[in-house]
Amino acid sequence: MRVAQSFKRLSTAYQSPILFANLEAWLSHLETAHPVGIDMGLERINRVKAALDLRFDCPVITVAGTNGKGSTCAYLESILLASGYRVGCHTSPHLLKFNERARVNGEEASDHLLLEHFTAVEKARVSLLDAPTLTYFEFTTLVIMHLFAQSNLDAVVLEVGMGGRLDAVNILDADCAIVTSIDIDHADFLGNSREAIGLEKSGIFRSRQIAVCGDPAPPQSLIDYAEKLGCDLWLHGRDYNYQGDKQQWGWAGRKKRFSGLGYPALRGVNQILNASAVIAALMALHQRLPVSAQDIRNGFALVELPGRFQVLPGQPTVVLDVAHNPHAAATLGQGLDKMGYHPYTYAIFGAMADKDIEGIINPLLGIVDFWFCTDLPTPRAASANYLAEKLEALGVKSKNGSDGGINTFENPAAAYQKALSQAGEGDRIVSFGSFYTVAGVMAYRNNQAH
Repeated sequence: MRVAQSFKRLSTAYQSPILFANLEAWLSHLETAHPVGIDMGLERINRVKAALDLRFDCPVITVAGTNGKGSTCAYLESILLASGYRVGCHTSPHLLKFNERARVNGEEASDHLLLEHFTAVEKARVSLLDAPTLTYFEFTTLVIMHLFAQSNLDAVVLEVGMGGRLDAVNILDADCAIVTSIDIDHADFLGNSREAIGLEKSGIFRSRQIAVCGDPAPPQSLIDYAEKLGCDLWLHGRDYNYQGDKQQWGWAGRKKRFSGLGYPALRGVNQILNASAVIAALMALHQRLPVSAQDIRNGFALVELPGRFQVLPGQPTVVLDVAHNPHAAATLGQGLDKMGYHPYTYAIFGAMADKDIEGIINPLLGIVDFWFCTDLPTPRAASANYLAEKLEALGVKSKNGSDGGINTFENPAAAYQKALSQAGEGDRIVSFGSFYTVAGVMAYRNNQAH
Protein backbone atom coordinates (compact mmCIF):
# COMPACT_ATOMS: atom_id res chain seq x y z
CA MET A 1 0.00 0.00 0.00
CA ARG A 2 2.78 2.41 0.97
CA VAL A 3 4.59 1.58 -2.29
CA ALA A 4 1.46 2.36 -4.35
CA GLN A 5 0.88 5.65 -2.52
CA SER A 6 4.52 6.61 -3.02
CA PHE A 7 4.30 5.87 -6.77
CA LYS A 8 1.12 7.93 -7.01
CA ARG A 9 2.78 10.94 -5.37
CA LEU A 10 5.74 10.70 -7.76
CA SER A 11 3.66 10.17 -10.87
CA THR A 12 1.60 13.30 -10.27
CA ALA A 13 4.81 15.36 -10.27
CA TYR A 14 5.48 14.51 -13.91
CA GLN A 15 3.78 16.34 -16.78
CA SER A 16 2.70 15.37 -20.25
CA PRO A 17 4.40 17.27 -23.08
CA ILE A 18 2.49 20.13 -24.66
CA LEU A 19 3.09 19.84 -28.40
CA PHE A 20 2.01 22.07 -31.28
CA ALA A 21 1.75 21.50 -35.01
CA ASN A 22 3.21 24.79 -36.18
CA LEU A 23 5.80 27.37 -35.17
CA GLU A 24 3.31 30.18 -34.62
CA ALA A 25 1.40 28.11 -32.05
CA TRP A 26 4.62 27.22 -30.22
CA LEU A 27 5.71 30.85 -29.99
CA SER A 28 2.28 32.00 -28.85
CA HIS A 29 2.32 29.36 -26.09
CA LEU A 30 5.81 30.36 -24.93
CA GLU A 31 4.73 33.98 -24.49
CA THR A 32 2.82 32.92 -21.37
CA ALA A 33 4.46 29.60 -20.44
CA HIS A 34 6.46 31.18 -17.60
CA PRO A 35 5.01 33.62 -15.03
CA VAL A 36 7.35 36.46 -16.06
CA GLY A 37 8.97 37.38 -19.37
CA ILE A 38 12.47 37.90 -17.98
CA ASP A 39 13.67 35.63 -15.16
CA MET A 40 17.42 35.87 -14.67
CA GLY A 41 19.05 32.66 -13.47
CA LEU A 42 20.36 29.40 -14.89
CA GLU A 43 19.06 26.72 -12.51
CA ARG A 44 15.87 25.92 -14.44
CA ILE A 45 17.38 25.98 -17.92
CA ASN A 46 20.41 23.96 -16.80
CA ARG A 47 18.12 21.15 -15.62
CA VAL A 48 16.57 20.92 -19.09
CA LYS A 49 19.98 21.22 -20.75
CA ALA A 50 21.14 18.18 -18.75
CA ALA A 51 18.04 16.22 -19.77
CA LEU A 52 18.82 17.04 -23.42
CA ASP A 53 22.45 15.93 -22.95
CA LEU A 54 23.42 19.08 -24.85
CA ARG A 55 27.08 19.24 -25.90
CA PHE A 56 29.28 20.59 -28.69
CA ASP A 57 32.44 19.19 -30.24
CA CYS A 58 33.20 22.36 -32.21
CA PRO A 59 34.38 25.78 -30.92
CA VAL A 60 31.63 27.92 -29.36
CA ILE A 61 31.91 31.72 -29.57
CA THR A 62 29.65 33.74 -27.26
CA VAL A 63 29.07 37.48 -27.79
CA ALA A 64 27.82 39.87 -25.10
CA GLY A 65 27.78 43.67 -24.88
CA THR A 66 25.51 46.69 -24.62
CA ASN A 67 25.68 47.40 -28.37
CA GLY A 68 27.38 45.78 -31.35
CA LYS A 69 26.48 42.17 -30.54
CA GLY A 70 24.49 41.55 -33.70
CA SER A 71 27.13 43.12 -35.95
CA THR A 72 29.89 41.11 -34.27
CA CYS A 73 27.99 37.84 -34.71
CA ALA A 74 27.30 38.71 -38.36
CA TYR A 75 31.00 39.39 -39.03
CA LEU A 76 32.07 36.13 -37.38
CA GLU A 77 29.49 34.14 -39.33
CA SER A 78 30.36 35.81 -42.64
CA ILE A 79 34.14 35.33 -42.31
CA LEU A 80 33.83 31.72 -41.15
CA LEU A 81 31.44 30.94 -44.03
CA ALA A 82 33.88 32.58 -46.45
CA SER A 83 36.53 30.24 -45.02
CA GLY A 84 34.43 27.21 -45.92
CA TYR A 85 33.31 26.28 -42.40
CA ARG A 86 29.85 25.03 -41.45
CA VAL A 87 28.52 27.65 -39.03
CA GLY A 88 25.54 27.94 -36.71
CA CYS A 89 24.61 31.49 -35.69
CA HIS A 90 22.00 32.47 -33.09
CA THR A 91 21.04 36.13 -32.73
CA SER A 92 18.11 37.88 -31.05
CA PRO A 93 15.64 39.43 -31.12
CA HIS A 94 14.30 38.90 -34.61
CA LEU A 95 12.85 41.64 -36.80
CA LEU A 96 10.20 39.99 -38.98
CA LYS A 97 10.19 36.26 -38.24
CA PHE A 98 11.53 33.94 -35.57
CA ASN A 99 13.60 31.92 -38.06
CA GLU A 100 16.08 34.85 -38.26
CA ARG A 101 17.36 33.72 -34.84
CA ALA A 102 18.68 30.39 -36.13
CA ARG A 103 20.96 30.27 -39.16
CA VAL A 104 22.75 27.13 -40.28
CA ASN A 105 25.38 27.65 -42.96
CA GLY A 106 24.06 31.14 -43.65
CA GLU A 107 20.44 30.01 -44.16
CA GLU A 108 17.54 30.55 -41.79
CA ALA A 109 16.24 27.31 -40.31
CA SER A 110 12.87 26.25 -41.76
CA ASP A 111 9.73 25.93 -39.65
CA HIS A 112 9.74 22.18 -40.29
CA LEU A 113 13.30 21.77 -39.00
CA LEU A 114 12.69 23.95 -35.94
CA LEU A 115 9.54 22.02 -34.94
CA GLU A 116 11.57 18.85 -34.45
CA HIS A 117 13.72 20.62 -31.86
CA PHE A 118 10.83 22.38 -30.11
CA THR A 119 9.42 18.90 -29.52
CA ALA A 120 12.77 17.57 -28.25
CA VAL A 121 13.12 20.40 -25.72
CA GLU A 122 9.55 20.02 -24.47
CA LYS A 123 9.95 16.25 -24.03
CA ALA A 124 13.19 16.78 -22.13
CA ARG A 125 11.54 19.41 -19.93
CA VAL A 126 8.57 17.26 -18.91
CA SER A 127 10.82 14.25 -18.30
CA LEU A 128 12.02 16.02 -15.15
CA LEU A 129 10.43 15.62 -11.74
CA ASP A 130 8.55 18.87 -11.01
CA ALA A 131 9.34 20.10 -14.52
CA PRO A 132 10.42 23.75 -14.54
CA THR A 133 8.71 26.31 -16.72
CA LEU A 134 10.94 28.30 -19.07
CA THR A 135 10.72 31.80 -20.50
CA TYR A 136 10.29 32.35 -24.23
CA PHE A 137 14.00 33.18 -24.55
CA GLU A 138 15.16 30.24 -22.43
CA PHE A 139 13.07 27.68 -24.29
CA THR A 140 13.92 28.96 -27.76
CA THR A 141 17.62 29.24 -26.89
CA LEU A 142 17.60 25.54 -25.99
CA VAL A 143 15.75 24.76 -29.23
CA ILE A 144 18.39 26.51 -31.32
CA MET A 145 21.29 25.03 -29.37
CA HIS A 146 19.80 21.55 -29.82
CA LEU A 147 19.44 22.18 -33.56
CA PHE A 148 23.07 23.31 -33.80
CA ALA A 149 24.32 20.35 -31.75
CA GLN A 150 22.82 17.98 -34.32
CA SER A 151 23.92 19.86 -37.45
CA ASN A 152 27.55 18.70 -37.77
CA LEU A 153 28.97 22.22 -37.44
CA ASP A 154 32.54 23.51 -37.39
CA ALA A 155 31.71 26.58 -35.29
CA VAL A 156 28.81 28.00 -33.29
CA VAL A 157 28.23 31.74 -32.72
CA LEU A 158 25.77 32.74 -29.98
CA GLU A 159 24.51 36.22 -29.11
CA VAL A 160 23.75 36.83 -25.43
CA GLY A 161 20.27 38.23 -24.79
CA MET A 162 20.88 40.39 -21.72
CA GLY A 163 23.93 40.82 -19.50
CA GLY A 164 25.94 37.62 -19.54
CA ARG A 165 26.39 35.86 -16.21
CA LEU A 166 22.73 34.89 -15.79
CA ASP A 167 21.68 34.87 -19.45
CA ALA A 168 20.36 31.63 -20.95
CA VAL A 169 23.16 31.52 -23.54
CA ASN A 170 25.68 31.24 -20.69
CA ILE A 171 24.71 27.61 -20.01
CA LEU A 172 27.39 26.74 -22.59
CA ASP A 173 31.08 27.08 -21.85
CA ALA A 174 32.45 29.33 -24.57
CA ASP A 175 35.84 28.59 -26.12
CA CYS A 176 35.97 32.29 -27.00
CA ALA A 177 33.88 35.00 -25.31
CA ILE A 178 33.60 38.51 -26.75
CA VAL A 179 32.29 41.57 -24.92
CA THR A 180 31.70 44.31 -27.49
CA SER A 181 30.85 47.44 -25.51
CA ILE A 182 29.75 48.35 -21.98
CA ASP A 183 27.27 51.08 -21.20
CA ILE A 184 24.22 51.65 -19.02
CA ASP A 185 21.20 49.62 -20.16
CA HIS A 186 18.80 47.24 -18.39
CA ALA A 187 19.96 48.88 -15.15
CA ASP A 188 17.20 47.20 -13.09
CA PHE A 189 18.71 43.81 -13.93
CA LEU A 190 22.41 44.51 -14.48
CA GLY A 191 23.32 47.46 -12.26
CA ASN A 192 23.59 51.21 -12.74
CA SER A 193 27.35 51.59 -13.31
CA ARG A 194 29.75 50.47 -16.03
CA GLU A 195 31.76 48.55 -13.41
CA ALA A 196 28.70 46.56 -12.29
CA ILE A 197 27.53 45.93 -15.85
CA GLY A 198 31.05 45.01 -16.97
CA LEU A 199 31.22 42.34 -14.29
CA GLU A 200 27.85 40.92 -15.34
CA LYS A 201 28.91 40.75 -18.99
CA SER A 202 32.28 39.18 -18.15
CA GLY A 203 30.29 36.30 -16.63
CA ILE A 204 30.50 34.65 -20.08
CA PHE A 205 34.29 34.26 -19.67
CA ARG A 206 35.60 30.81 -18.81
CA SER A 207 38.70 29.70 -16.98
CA ARG A 208 41.82 29.68 -19.19
CA GLN A 209 39.75 30.28 -22.33
CA ILE A 210 39.87 33.19 -24.81
CA ALA A 211 38.28 36.49 -23.75
CA VAL A 212 38.10 39.55 -26.03
CA CYS A 213 36.88 43.03 -25.08
CA GLY A 214 36.23 45.49 -27.90
CA ASP A 215 35.41 48.44 -25.65
CA PRO A 216 38.28 50.97 -25.83
CA ALA A 217 37.77 51.78 -22.13
CA PRO A 218 36.89 48.47 -20.46
CA PRO A 219 35.75 48.55 -16.82
CA GLN A 220 38.39 47.35 -14.39
CA SER A 221 35.87 44.81 -13.08
CA LEU A 222 35.98 42.99 -16.43
CA ILE A 223 39.78 42.98 -16.59
CA ASP A 224 40.09 41.77 -12.99
CA TYR A 225 37.59 38.95 -13.53
CA ALA A 226 39.33 37.76 -16.70
CA GLU A 227 42.69 37.76 -14.91
CA LYS A 228 41.20 35.91 -11.94
CA LEU A 229 40.05 33.16 -14.34
CA GLY A 230 43.42 33.06 -16.12
CA CYS A 231 41.79 33.95 -19.44
CA ASP A 232 43.74 34.66 -22.61
CA LEU A 233 42.49 38.27 -22.54
CA TRP A 234 42.66 40.43 -25.67
CA LEU A 235 42.11 44.15 -25.01
CA HIS A 236 41.70 46.86 -27.63
CA GLY A 237 44.69 49.19 -27.47
CA ARG A 238 46.86 46.67 -25.59
CA ASP A 239 46.72 43.41 -27.54
CA TYR A 240 45.37 44.69 -30.85
CA ASN A 241 44.58 47.95 -32.60
CA TYR A 242 43.52 49.39 -35.93
CA GLN A 243 44.19 52.41 -38.09
CA GLY A 244 42.78 53.60 -41.39
CA ASP A 245 42.02 56.32 -43.89
CA LYS A 246 39.02 56.95 -46.13
CA GLN A 247 39.88 54.12 -48.53
CA GLN A 248 41.04 51.23 -46.33
CA TRP A 249 42.14 50.19 -42.87
CA GLY A 250 44.60 47.88 -41.17
CA TRP A 251 44.70 45.71 -38.05
CA ALA A 252 47.67 44.78 -35.89
CA GLY A 253 47.96 42.55 -32.83
CA ARG A 254 50.19 39.92 -31.22
CA LYS A 255 52.68 39.27 -34.04
CA LYS A 256 50.03 39.49 -36.77
CA ARG A 257 49.09 42.30 -39.15
CA PHE A 258 46.50 42.81 -41.86
CA SER A 259 46.75 45.78 -44.20
CA GLY A 260 44.64 47.01 -47.08
CA LEU A 261 41.35 45.86 -45.57
CA GLY A 262 38.18 47.20 -47.17
CA TYR A 263 35.60 48.76 -44.87
CA PRO A 264 32.83 46.38 -43.80
CA ALA A 265 29.55 46.40 -45.67
CA LEU A 266 27.78 47.36 -42.43
CA ARG A 267 27.67 51.11 -41.93
CA GLY A 268 28.09 53.00 -38.67
CA VAL A 269 30.84 54.77 -36.76
CA ASN A 270 31.54 51.84 -34.40
CA GLN A 271 31.74 49.08 -37.01
CA ILE A 272 35.54 49.13 -37.17
CA LEU A 273 35.65 48.61 -33.39
CA ASN A 274 33.39 45.58 -33.81
CA ALA A 275 35.36 44.29 -36.80
CA SER A 276 38.66 44.67 -34.94
CA ALA A 277 37.41 42.60 -32.00
CA VAL A 278 36.28 39.92 -34.46
CA ILE A 279 39.75 39.70 -36.01
CA ALA A 280 41.25 39.45 -32.51
CA ALA A 281 38.92 36.56 -31.66
CA LEU A 282 39.72 34.73 -34.90
CA MET A 283 43.46 35.19 -34.39
CA ALA A 284 43.13 33.79 -30.86
CA LEU A 285 41.23 30.81 -32.33
CA HIS A 286 43.54 30.36 -35.32
CA GLN A 287 44.77 26.88 -34.34
CA ARG A 288 41.23 25.50 -34.32
CA LEU A 289 39.61 27.75 -36.96
CA PRO A 290 42.29 29.10 -39.28
CA VAL A 291 41.16 31.91 -41.60
CA SER A 292 43.12 33.73 -44.29
CA ALA A 293 43.42 37.44 -44.98
CA GLN A 294 41.26 36.98 -48.07
CA ASP A 295 38.59 35.17 -46.03
CA ILE A 296 38.49 38.19 -43.70
CA ARG A 297 38.22 40.61 -46.64
CA ASN A 298 35.45 38.55 -48.24
CA GLY A 299 33.58 38.17 -44.97
CA PHE A 300 33.55 41.90 -44.31
CA ALA A 301 32.53 42.66 -47.89
CA LEU A 302 29.64 40.18 -48.00
CA VAL A 303 28.19 40.62 -44.50
CA GLU A 304 24.52 41.53 -44.16
CA LEU A 305 22.53 42.59 -41.09
CA PRO A 306 19.21 44.41 -41.49
CA GLY A 307 18.35 47.30 -39.20
CA ARG A 308 21.85 48.38 -38.18
CA PHE A 309 22.35 51.81 -39.75
CA GLN A 310 20.78 50.30 -42.85
CA VAL A 311 20.47 52.93 -45.59
CA LEU A 312 17.85 51.90 -48.13
CA PRO A 313 18.19 52.75 -51.83
CA GLY A 314 15.99 55.45 -53.36
CA GLN A 315 14.68 58.86 -52.37
CA PRO A 316 13.93 60.15 -49.84
CA THR A 317 16.81 58.53 -47.97
CA VAL A 318 15.54 55.98 -45.42
CA VAL A 319 17.71 54.86 -42.50
CA LEU A 320 16.74 51.91 -40.30
CA ASP A 321 18.53 51.52 -36.96
CA VAL A 322 17.45 49.46 -33.94
CA ALA A 323 19.27 51.89 -31.58
CA HIS A 324 17.38 51.53 -28.28
CA ASN A 325 19.66 52.96 -25.59
CA PRO A 326 21.64 56.20 -25.18
CA HIS A 327 24.96 54.73 -26.32
CA ALA A 328 23.43 53.36 -29.53
CA ALA A 329 21.47 56.58 -30.13
CA ALA A 330 24.68 58.62 -29.81
CA THR A 331 26.33 56.35 -32.37
CA LEU A 332 23.31 56.75 -34.67
CA GLY A 333 23.55 60.53 -34.30
CA GLN A 334 27.23 60.48 -35.26
CA GLY A 335 26.44 58.34 -38.29
CA LEU A 336 23.68 60.69 -39.42
CA ASP A 337 26.02 63.66 -39.01
CA LYS A 338 28.49 62.04 -41.40
CA MET A 339 25.89 61.61 -44.15
CA GLY A 340 25.43 64.18 -46.91
CA TYR A 341 23.18 67.20 -46.61
CA HIS A 342 19.43 66.64 -46.17
CA PRO A 343 17.10 69.65 -45.86
CA TYR A 344 14.79 67.90 -43.36
CA THR A 345 15.03 64.78 -41.23
CA TYR A 346 11.91 62.89 -40.12
CA ALA A 347 12.22 60.50 -37.16
CA ILE A 348 9.88 57.56 -36.67
CA PHE A 349 10.41 56.93 -32.98
CA GLY A 350 9.03 54.17 -30.75
CA ALA A 351 10.66 52.86 -27.57
CA MET A 352 10.19 50.62 -24.56
CA ALA A 353 8.90 52.31 -21.40
CA ASP A 354 11.75 50.94 -19.26
CA LYS A 355 14.44 52.64 -21.38
CA ASP A 356 16.22 55.91 -20.68
CA ILE A 357 14.02 57.74 -23.19
CA GLU A 358 15.54 61.17 -22.62
CA GLY A 359 18.99 59.65 -23.09
CA ILE A 360 17.87 58.14 -26.41
CA ILE A 361 16.32 61.39 -27.63
CA ASN A 362 19.10 63.81 -26.65
CA PRO A 363 21.72 62.84 -29.29
CA LEU A 364 19.13 63.34 -32.05
CA LEU A 365 17.65 66.68 -30.92
CA GLY A 366 19.90 68.77 -33.16
CA ILE A 367 19.41 66.45 -36.15
CA VAL A 368 15.68 65.66 -36.32
CA ASP A 369 13.20 68.27 -37.62
CA PHE A 370 9.96 66.27 -37.42
CA TRP A 371 9.25 63.68 -34.71
CA PHE A 372 6.69 61.00 -35.59
CA CYS A 373 6.14 59.15 -32.31
CA THR A 374 4.48 55.76 -32.52
CA ASP A 375 2.82 53.17 -30.32
CA LEU A 376 4.34 49.67 -30.57
CA PRO A 377 2.63 46.25 -30.43
CA THR A 378 3.91 45.18 -27.00
CA PRO A 379 2.85 45.98 -23.42
CA ARG A 380 6.44 47.00 -22.63
CA ALA A 381 6.31 49.95 -25.01
CA ALA A 382 5.93 53.59 -24.04
CA SER A 383 2.89 55.18 -25.66
CA ALA A 384 3.31 57.63 -28.52
CA ASN A 385 1.74 60.32 -26.33
CA TYR A 386 4.26 59.67 -23.56
CA LEU A 387 7.15 59.98 -26.03
CA ALA A 388 5.64 63.23 -27.32
CA GLU A 389 5.49 64.57 -23.76
CA LYS A 390 9.16 63.70 -23.26
CA LEU A 391 10.06 65.57 -26.43
CA GLU A 392 8.10 68.63 -25.37
CA ALA A 393 9.82 68.58 -21.96
CA LEU A 394 13.16 68.62 -23.79
CA GLY A 395 12.16 71.71 -25.72
CA VAL A 396 10.80 70.28 -28.97
CA LYS A 397 7.83 72.33 -30.15
CA SER A 398 4.65 70.38 -30.80
CA LYS A 399 3.68 72.77 -33.59
CA ASN A 400 3.33 71.12 -37.00
CA GLY A 401 4.61 72.83 -40.12
CA SER A 402 7.79 73.55 -42.00
CA ASP A 403 9.60 74.56 -38.80
CA GLY A 404 9.28 71.11 -37.28
CA GLY A 405 6.97 69.45 -34.81
CA ILE A 406 5.65 66.31 -33.13
CA ASN A 407 3.00 63.89 -34.40
CA THR A 408 1.68 60.69 -32.81
CA PHE A 409 0.66 57.47 -34.58
CA GLU A 410 -0.86 54.11 -33.69
CA ASN A 411 1.87 52.10 -35.39
CA PRO A 412 5.19 52.52 -37.25
CA ALA A 413 3.59 51.82 -40.64
CA ALA A 414 1.21 54.77 -40.27
CA ALA A 415 4.08 57.00 -39.14
CA TYR A 416 6.17 55.90 -42.13
CA GLN A 417 3.33 56.52 -44.59
CA LYS A 418 2.89 60.06 -43.25
CA ALA A 419 6.65 60.72 -43.36
CA LEU A 420 6.77 59.54 -46.98
CA SER A 421 3.89 61.83 -47.93
CA GLN A 422 5.61 64.86 -46.39
CA ALA A 423 9.29 64.29 -47.16
CA GLY A 424 10.87 65.73 -50.26
CA GLU A 425 13.25 63.74 -52.47
CA GLY A 426 16.30 65.21 -50.75
CA ASP A 427 14.99 64.65 -47.22
CA ARG A 428 15.73 61.80 -44.83
CA ILE A 429 13.54 59.43 -42.79
CA VAL A 430 15.09 57.68 -39.78
CA SER A 431 13.32 54.83 -37.99
CA PHE A 432 14.80 54.00 -34.58
CA GLY A 433 14.23 53.36 -30.86
CA SER A 434 13.35 49.66 -30.86
CA PHE A 435 13.42 46.48 -32.92
CA TYR A 436 9.62 46.83 -33.07
CA THR A 437 9.89 50.29 -34.65
CA VAL A 438 12.22 49.11 -37.40
CA ALA A 439 10.25 45.88 -37.92
CA GLY A 440 7.03 47.84 -38.40
CA VAL A 441 8.57 49.93 -41.18
CA MET A 442 10.23 46.91 -42.80
CA ALA A 443 6.98 44.91 -42.78
CA TYR A 444 5.09 47.80 -44.39
CA ARG A 445 7.74 48.19 -47.11
CA ASN A 446 7.72 44.44 -47.80
CA ASN A 447 3.93 44.42 -48.11
CA GLN A 448 4.03 47.32 -50.55
CA ALA A 449 6.63 45.56 -52.68
CA HIS A 450 4.46 42.46 -53.17
